[in-house]
Amino acid sequence: MGKEHMSSQFDAELNGIRARLLEMGGKVELMIANSIRSLMERDSALAERTIAFDAEINAMEIEIDQKCLHILARRQPAAKDLRFVALALKIVTDLERIGDQCSSIAKQALELNREAQLKPYVDLPRMADAASNAVREALDAFVQGDAPTAAKVCGNDRFVDELNEQLQRELLTFMMEDPATVGRAMRITAVSKFLERIADHATNIAEMVIFMVEGKDVRHSSHSSV
Repeated sequence: MGKEHMSSQFDAELNGIRARLLEMGGKVELMIANSIRSLMERDSALAERTIAFDAEINAMEIEIDQKCLHILARRQPAAKDLRFVALALKIVTDLERIGDQCSSIAKQALELNREAQLKPYVDLPRMADAASNAVREALDAFVQGDAPTAAKVCGNDRFVDELNEQLQRELLTFMMEDPATVGRAMRITAVSKFLERIADHATNIAEMVIFMVEGKDVRHSSHSSV
């Protein structure tokens, strides 16, 4: 009976980490949406709130880290449970960094919102949607142990890369033709790169899920992020 109780408690602790990771992921998705919305709608108040919200993501990272370390120290998990906890420690770092990227986008939005809009924002919301979907699918794959979905996330990363490259070329043309656009173009360039990095973090999570489920390290394969 004692062993059954301990096992049930251990399962509850692992499920608690899963739940908090998904909650953190949902908050990060909201940050992605709000950071881009603050730019699209020229909503500087929303940008300020997005920047401030990053502190909550940081606090969640610390909390989940502590839960994982507690399990490692007290429970001494083995096999799949050990892989799960080790992966959770890495995933929480990627999620925290995504929060940082969203905060950085919002900071660029604050500056861009003070000036005349350089061009219609077409590719940025597409990049943001793709990056947010990648984060959601990567976390779902982690919770469900779904390697095929994780592999799909890795394969889709190229879409965001291509949009980023296309936008960089377009902005370079703006800067070459009119030096007065350089400041705004550089800020949009930064936003695009931050979105690319968010997609890369989602890919990192997906690659770790594949390793957890199949034992294959795909970090440096052809579909991996750079």
